[in-house]
Amino acid sequence: MKNTGIVRPLDLLGRMVIPKEIRISLNIDAGDKIEFFIDVETKLMIVQKYCGVSCKMCNSPDELSYFKGSLLCKTCMFDLKENIGVSKIPIAKEMKNIEKRAYKTSDQMLEQLRELIRKYPNAKLRDYAKWLEVSNGRVSQLKKLL
Repeated sequence: MKNTGIVRPLDLLGRMVIPKEIRISLNIDAGDKIEFFIDVETKLMIVQKYCGVSCKMCNSPDELSYFKGSLLCKTCMFDLKENIGVSKIPIAKEMKNIEKRAYKTSDQMLEQLRELIRKYPNAKLRDYAKWLEVSNGRVSQLKKLL
């Protein structure tokens, strides 16, 4: 398990906001259902995107079978067996053309934030977040480091 270093408070109704960086890494979008797991002894809570009781491939709830840790419907198992709709996985040469999100180190972001503050001293936190392409919380963390 990885410590993100991100801390969020609960509001008066006991709600919290899941940081954008975590939502991106877990592929969670607005409106997705979230599933909670807890370990009472260690006081650990785990959150994951809810997939429910449905086929892993087509989300159908009908005629399910358990196969290698996933639920698959009869139709998808037949399609896999007959190679219907199966596509070739791109090899490394083809994957070089796929654009990846560029991650910046904390030092790089600190330097960029320092320059933005010098250039726009009266800008709001959300403006800095937009320019740096990070969340408001991350900008707040970086400001504390300055």
